[in-house]
Amino acid sequence: GGRDCEKEGRAVIVHNEFQQGSGEWLQARSSVVTASEFDNIVTPKFEARKGEMVASYLAEKVAEKWIGGPLPKFSGFFDAEQGHILEDEALPWYTLETGIPITRVGFITTDDGRIGASPDGLIGENSGIEVKCPHPKTHCKYLLAGGCPTEYLHQVHGSMLVTGAAVWTFLSYRRGFPNLIVQVPRDEEIQSKLREALSAFLERFDAAMKRMEEINGGPRPERKPFVPL
Repeated sequence: GGRDCEKEGRAVIVHNEFQQGSGEWLQARSSVVTASEFDNIVTPKFEARKGEMVASYLAEKVAEKWIGGPLPKFSGFFDAEQGHILEDEALPWYTLETGIPITRVGFITTDDGRIGASPDGLIGENSGIEVKCPHPKTHCKYLLAGGCPTEYLHQVHGSMLVTGAAVWTFLSYRRGFPNLIVQVPRDEEIQSKLREALSAFLERFDAAMKRMEEINGGPRPERKPFVPL
């Protein structure tokens, strides 16, 4: 599935045949390095990470590739609630407030399928949006600090890396509070650091898969795609 789009002379693949949070979405993003997880690979200054955090993430991606699907994870009530608020309130509020329509997508990958992102929405040809519906205390912290919170910069810049977008909107939405809308422009220095860290990680990933096959005495057994309950 999916359709190709040309961005900056390179293809990206947009998957609209499933919704975010569905079994098919979990399947599609397993063993793909995704924008929301880039903080496992780069520090807040976008330097490549070393040590336990990246080793642990590498093991997770190798395990997903090996079993041919996502690892079981507890996705709590808060995640489900966030999804509903996003769909029913935050995105319609943004469009009403700004007059800017948002296109929902399932999952987007680079043309080699190795790096992906699940934007909350795409805006026009060259932009997208990341929405958080945080706890009221956290929302107030974001409002008072202004700007895109540090803990989401990797995801915002990562989404621009995958899609080729020139600018990304960050929205912190909370019913009964003023809401925070921030425009984050593309930063070529950050893009370059991200590409470097991702390239190094994918090299490690390939070497780790090779090592797993050596330990196994041959390639992993072919399995039907794993779809979680």
